[in-house]
Amino acid sequence: MPTVLLVRHGRTAANASGLLAGRTPGVVLDDTGSAQVSALGARLSPVPLARVVASPLERCQQTAAALLAAREGGPEQVLTDERLSECDYGGWTNRPIKELTKEPGWALVQGHPSAAVFPDGESLRSMAARALDAVREIDAEVLAEHGEHAVWAAVSHGDVIKAVLADALGMHLDSFQRLVVDPASVSAVRYSPLRPFAVRVNDTGGDVSALLPPPPGSDAADSSDAVVGGGAGAADPADDAPRG
Repeated sequence: MPTVLLVRHGRTAANASGLLAGRTPGVVLDDTGSAQVSALGARLSPVPLARVVASPLERCQQTAAALLAAREGGPEQVLTDERLSECDYGGWTNRPIKELTKEPGWALVQGHPSAAVFPDGESLRSMAARALDAVREIDAEVLAEHGEHAVWAAVSHGDVIKAVLADALGMHLDSFQRLVVDPASVSAVRYSPLRPFAVRVNDTGGDVSALLPPPPGSDAADSSDAVVGGGAGAADPADDAPRG
Protein backbone atom coordinates (compact mmCIF):
# COMPACT_ATOMS: atom_id res chain seq x y z
CA MET A 1 0.00 0.00 0.00
CA PRO A 2 1.61 3.28 -1.09
CA THR A 3 1.85 6.28 1.21
CA VAL A 4 0.24 9.53 0.14
CA LEU A 5 1.67 12.70 1.61
CA LEU A 6 -1.08 15.30 1.91
CA VAL A 7 0.78 18.60 1.68
CA ARG A 8 -0.91 21.91 2.29
CA HIS A 9 0.44 24.89 0.36
CA GLY A 10 2.61 27.46 2.13
CA ARG A 11 1.26 30.66 3.60
CA THR A 12 -0.18 33.42 1.42
CA ALA A 13 -0.92 37.06 2.15
CA ALA A 14 -4.62 36.11 2.19
CA ASN A 15 -3.95 33.54 4.92
CA ALA A 16 -1.99 36.07 6.95
CA SER A 17 -4.68 38.75 6.66
CA GLY A 18 -7.66 36.46 7.37
CA LEU A 19 -9.12 36.61 3.86
CA LEU A 20 -10.93 33.61 2.35
CA ALA A 21 -9.14 33.50 -1.01
CA GLY A 22 -10.90 30.39 -2.30
CA ARG A 23 -10.28 29.94 -6.03
CA THR A 24 -9.29 33.54 -6.69
CA PRO A 25 -6.52 33.53 -9.32
CA GLY A 26 -3.17 35.12 -8.62
CA VAL A 27 -2.99 34.19 -4.93
CA VAL A 28 0.66 33.22 -4.45
CA LEU A 29 2.96 32.42 -1.55
CA ASP A 30 4.17 35.33 0.54
CA ASP A 31 7.77 35.53 1.81
CA THR A 32 6.95 33.36 4.80
CA GLY A 33 5.19 30.83 2.59
CA SER A 34 8.12 30.66 0.20
CA ALA A 35 10.49 30.00 3.10
CA GLN A 36 8.12 27.36 4.47
CA VAL A 37 7.96 25.35 1.25
CA SER A 38 11.70 25.65 0.67
CA ALA A 39 12.29 24.15 4.11
CA LEU A 40 9.64 21.51 3.47
CA GLY A 41 11.27 20.51 0.20
CA ALA A 42 14.61 20.08 1.95
CA ARG A 43 13.03 18.09 4.77
CA LEU A 44 11.25 15.73 2.39
CA SER A 45 14.18 15.37 -0.02
CA PRO A 46 15.26 11.97 1.42
CA VAL A 47 11.79 10.54 0.75
CA PRO A 48 11.54 9.14 -2.79
CA LEU A 49 8.41 10.46 -4.49
CA ALA A 50 6.87 8.45 -7.30
CA ARG A 51 4.47 11.23 -8.25
CA VAL A 52 3.60 14.79 -7.25
CA VAL A 53 0.04 15.91 -8.00
CA ALA A 54 -1.27 19.37 -7.16
CA SER A 55 -4.30 21.59 -7.20
CA PRO A 56 -4.25 23.94 -10.21
CA LEU A 57 -4.14 27.05 -8.00
CA GLU A 58 -0.85 28.96 -8.00
CA ARG A 59 -0.04 28.53 -4.33
CA CYS A 60 -0.22 24.75 -4.64
CA GLN A 61 1.73 24.70 -7.89
CA GLN A 62 4.48 26.75 -6.21
CA THR A 63 4.56 24.39 -3.24
CA ALA A 64 4.70 21.31 -5.45
CA ALA A 65 7.50 22.84 -7.53
CA ALA A 66 9.49 23.40 -4.33
CA LEU A 67 9.20 19.70 -3.51
CA LEU A 68 10.71 18.76 -6.87
CA ALA A 69 13.38 21.46 -6.83
CA ALA A 70 14.89 20.11 -3.61
CA ARG A 71 15.54 16.60 -4.89
CA GLU A 72 17.57 14.68 -7.42
CA GLY A 73 15.69 12.10 -9.43
CA GLY A 74 12.03 11.23 -9.14
CA PRO A 75 9.22 12.95 -11.04
CA GLU A 76 10.29 15.56 -13.56
CA GLN A 77 7.11 17.61 -13.41
CA VAL A 78 4.11 18.39 -11.28
CA LEU A 79 0.87 16.80 -12.41
CA THR A 80 -2.34 18.78 -11.96
CA ASP A 81 -5.71 17.42 -10.87
CA GLU A 82 -8.69 19.75 -10.69
CA ARG A 83 -10.28 17.55 -8.04
CA LEU A 84 -7.61 18.66 -5.55
CA SER A 85 -8.60 22.30 -6.01
CA GLU A 86 -9.87 24.51 -3.22
CA CYS A 87 -13.52 24.39 -2.29
CA ASP A 88 -15.60 26.79 -4.36
CA TYR A 89 -16.75 29.17 -1.63
CA GLY A 90 -18.96 31.08 -4.08
CA GLY A 91 -20.23 34.33 -2.58
CA TRP A 92 -17.91 33.97 0.42
CA THR A 93 -14.81 34.20 -1.78
CA ASN A 94 -12.42 37.09 -1.08
CA ARG A 95 -14.26 38.14 2.06
CA PRO A 96 -12.66 38.56 5.50
CA ILE A 97 -13.20 35.66 7.90
CA LYS A 98 -14.22 38.07 10.67
CA GLU A 99 -17.04 39.28 8.41
CA LEU A 100 -18.08 35.74 7.43
CA THR A 101 -18.52 34.73 11.07
CA LYS A 102 -21.62 36.95 11.08
CA GLU A 103 -23.21 35.15 8.11
CA PRO A 104 -26.22 32.91 8.86
CA GLY A 105 -24.45 29.96 7.23
CA TRP A 106 -21.36 30.21 9.45
CA ALA A 107 -22.84 28.11 12.25
CA LEU A 108 -23.78 25.39 9.76
CA VAL A 109 -20.23 25.28 8.35
CA GLN A 110 -18.89 24.93 11.88
CA GLY A 111 -21.38 22.49 13.38
CA HIS A 112 -22.94 20.55 10.50
CA PRO A 113 -20.56 20.96 7.51
CA SER A 114 -21.98 17.97 5.63
CA ALA A 115 -25.10 20.07 5.06
CA ALA A 116 -23.29 23.29 4.18
CA VAL A 117 -23.53 24.69 0.66
CA PHE A 118 -21.78 27.98 -0.04
CA PRO A 119 -23.93 30.60 -1.80
CA ASP A 120 -23.48 30.20 -5.57
CA GLY A 121 -20.66 27.77 -4.75
CA GLU A 122 -19.94 24.19 -3.76
CA SER A 123 -21.05 22.02 -0.86
CA LEU A 124 -18.43 20.72 1.54
CA ARG A 125 -19.85 17.24 0.93
CA SER A 126 -19.15 17.43 -2.81
CA MET A 127 -15.69 18.86 -2.15
CA ALA A 128 -14.89 15.90 0.09
CA ALA A 129 -16.24 13.38 -2.43
CA ARG A 130 -14.23 14.67 -5.39
CA ALA A 131 -11.03 14.94 -3.32
CA LEU A 132 -11.38 11.40 -1.99
CA ASP A 133 -12.10 10.09 -5.48
CA ALA A 134 -8.91 11.75 -6.72
CA VAL A 135 -6.70 10.49 -3.89
CA ARG A 136 -8.01 6.93 -4.05
CA GLU A 137 -7.75 6.80 -7.85
CA ILE A 138 -4.23 8.20 -7.99
CA ASP A 139 -3.13 5.96 -5.13
CA ALA A 140 -4.31 2.91 -7.08
CA GLU A 141 -2.38 4.10 -10.15
CA VAL A 142 0.78 4.61 -8.09
CA LEU A 143 0.40 1.12 -6.60
CA ALA A 144 0.06 -0.42 -10.07
CA GLU A 145 3.01 1.51 -11.51
CA HIS A 146 5.44 1.70 -8.60
CA GLY A 147 4.52 -1.00 -6.11
CA GLU A 148 3.24 -1.18 -2.56
CA HIS A 149 6.08 0.78 -0.95
CA ALA A 150 5.82 3.83 -3.20
CA VAL A 151 5.34 7.33 -1.77
CA TRP A 152 3.58 10.14 -3.61
CA ALA A 153 2.44 13.65 -2.74
CA ALA A 154 -0.90 15.41 -3.17
CA VAL A 155 -0.53 19.16 -2.73
CA SER A 156 -3.82 20.81 -1.86
CA HIS A 157 -5.73 23.08 0.53
CA GLY A 158 -6.67 23.04 4.19
CA ASP A 159 -10.34 22.04 3.97
CA VAL A 160 -9.62 19.51 1.22
CA ILE A 161 -6.90 17.80 3.26
CA LYS A 162 -9.05 17.87 6.39
CA ALA A 163 -11.82 16.07 4.49
CA VAL A 164 -9.43 13.36 3.26
CA LEU A 165 -8.02 12.92 6.77
CA ALA A 166 -11.48 12.73 8.30
CA ASP A 167 -12.30 9.85 5.98
CA ALA A 168 -9.03 8.07 6.83
CA LEU A 169 -9.73 8.48 10.54
CA GLY A 170 -13.27 7.14 10.20
CA MET A 171 -14.75 10.51 11.13
CA HIS A 172 -18.01 11.86 9.78
CA LEU A 173 -17.54 15.01 7.74
CA ASP A 174 -19.42 16.84 10.48
CA SER A 175 -16.37 16.28 12.70
CA PHE A 176 -13.72 17.44 10.24
CA GLN A 177 -13.52 20.89 11.82
CA ARG A 178 -11.80 19.19 14.77
CA LEU A 179 -8.72 18.72 12.60
CA VAL A 180 -5.98 21.32 12.09
CA VAL A 181 -3.95 21.47 8.88
CA ASP A 182 -1.40 24.28 8.91
CA PRO A 183 0.32 25.89 5.91
CA ALA A 184 3.20 23.76 4.57
CA SER A 185 2.20 20.85 6.81
CA VAL A 186 2.44 17.18 5.86
CA SER A 187 -0.12 14.55 6.71
CA ALA A 188 0.27 10.96 5.54
CA VAL A 189 -2.22 8.19 4.80
CA ARG A 190 -1.77 4.59 3.71
CA TYR A 191 -4.75 2.81 2.12
CA SER A 192 -4.76 -0.92 2.84
CA PRO A 193 -7.36 -3.32 1.43
CA LEU A 194 -9.18 -3.31 4.79
CA ARG A 195 -8.74 0.23 6.12
CA PRO A 196 -6.76 3.44 5.77
CA PHE A 197 -4.00 4.19 8.25
CA ALA A 198 -3.42 7.81 9.27
CA VAL A 199 0.37 7.87 9.61
CA ARG A 200 0.83 11.61 10.20
CA VAL A 201 -1.45 14.57 10.82
CA ASN A 202 -0.36 18.21 10.51
CA ASP A 203 3.38 17.52 10.74
CA THR A 204 5.26 20.80 10.40
CA GLY A 205 8.76 19.75 11.37
CA GLY A 206 9.08 16.14 12.43
CA ASP A 207 11.58 13.51 11.35
CA VAL A 208 10.56 11.90 8.04
CA SER A 209 12.51 8.63 8.30
CA ALA A 210 9.29 6.70 9.04
CA LEU A 211 8.01 7.71 5.60
CA LEU A 212 10.92 6.05 3.78
CA PRO A 213 10.17 2.76 2.00
CA PRO A 214 11.62 -0.31 3.76
CA PRO A 215 15.02 -1.45 2.47
CA PRO A 216 15.08 -4.27 -0.09
CA GLY A 217 15.02 -7.67 1.56
CA SER A 218 13.64 -6.39 4.85
CA ASP A 219 10.92 -8.20 6.73
CA ALA A 220 8.61 -5.21 6.51
CA ALA A 221 5.26 -6.25 5.08
CA ASP A 222 2.18 -4.19 4.41
CA SER A 223 -0.95 -5.44 6.08
CA SER A 224 -4.50 -4.35 6.66
CA ASP A 225 -4.14 -5.45 10.29
CA ALA A 226 -3.47 -2.92 13.03
CA VAL A 227 -0.72 -3.81 15.49
CA VAL A 228 -2.37 -4.79 18.76
CA GLY A 229 -0.74 -2.89 21.59
CA GLY A 230 0.57 -0.21 19.24
CA GLY A 231 3.79 -1.84 18.05
CA ALA A 232 7.33 -0.51 18.29
CA GLY A 233 6.94 2.46 15.97
CA ALA A 234 9.26 3.39 13.15
CA ALA A 235 12.70 1.84 13.10
CA ASP A 236 15.45 4.00 14.53
CA PRO A 237 17.95 4.81 11.75
CA ALA A 238 20.68 4.22 14.35
CA ASP A 239 19.63 0.56 14.44
CA ASP A 240 21.14 0.13 10.98
CA ALA A 241 24.37 1.97 11.83
CA PRO A 242 27.62 -0.04 11.95
CA ARG A 243 28.52 -1.06 15.46
CA GLY A 244 32.14 -1.26 16.50
